[in-house]
Amino acid sequence: MPSSVIKSFSYDEQHRRLDIQFVSGRRYSYHDVPAKLAEAMRAAGSKGGFFNRRIRDRFDFSRWR
Repeated sequence: MPSSVIKSFSYDEQHRRLDIQFVSGRRYSYHDVPAKLAEAMRAAGSKGGFFNRRIRDRFDFSRWR
């Protein structure tokens, strides 16, 4: 089921970086995210819910310009 909050996301295992594009168009990179957490997000039924519970406010991030 498509997320109503997250348009797309990808994970760079080498840099432990989770890149997320929101439906608003904003894009962020979350740093030092463990690979297992990225895999759990991929498997989650609700990507937005998973993001809110397990990633948001827990990892440093930078906004893409």
